[in-house]
Amino acid sequence: MKIYVCVKQVPDTETKVKVAEDGKSLDERDLTLILNPYCEFAVEEGLRIKEKLGGDVTLVTVGPDGAKAALRSGLAMGADSAIHLSADNARMADSFVIASLLAEQIKAGAPDLVLMGKKSVDTDMQAVPPMTAALLNLPIVTAVVEAEWNIDSAKLVREIEGGKERYEMAYPLIATIDKGLNEPRYASLKGIMQAKKKPIETKTVNLSGETLVIEKMSYPPVAQPGKIVGEGAAVAPELIRLLREEAKVIE
Repeated sequence: MKIYVCVKQVPDTETKVKVAEDGKSLDERDLTLILNPYCEFAVEEGLRIKEKLGGDVTLVTVGPDGAKAALRSGLAMGADSAIHLSADNARMADSFVIASLLAEQIKAGAPDLVLMGKKSVDTDMQAVPPMTAALLNLPIVTAVVEAEWNIDSAKLVREIEGGKERYEMAYPLIATIDKGLNEPRYASLKGIMQAKKKPIETKTVNLSGETLVIEKMSYPPVAQPGKIVGEGAAVAPELIRLLREEAKVIE
């Protein structure tokens, strides 16, 4: 089976994010960038399918030159090869532009299965996968939490509010992987060494069309300290007054 896994490089959620001097971008000088955690679930699932059904796993990303580090992480886990759609300003491209580039590459490669993470932890838009599927006219199941992969079809389950949806569909298809479907493997020392020799095909792409315009970046407001108004039932009227007049959370 030919499997494509679309991945993204994102800032580490544990690193301290700083706004650059222009007030419109992130200061990347001390910023730790990693393979998006949800993409790790997708890579792991691709590797498990390969181990069960055979085939190969190819990683695809759109990003600047530094995005190759995310590809190397996936290759160290066990992916066979990678395609880097290189664009210096990829972080400023909107979801439709990224989806269009991925769709073009997927169409050319004609994989049986395309896997993606449910979302990226930086923008949290969850827009690229369904847009890519629409551009390719392929069926898609998002936020997969259970899966049974067979040689001709897949049985997939996604959680919804109050229940689950179950699908059975033939390939080719696109699926986005949610947390809980698997536990990504750690890259072994052997895998890390082998990743250095695995091929990464770089293609320079043109991010034409509408791009995301960021007018301003700012830090969230500092949380105000709590207030103790007393103890016992006697403080209820004062508490209600504060919630209504100061916090404005009740009417």
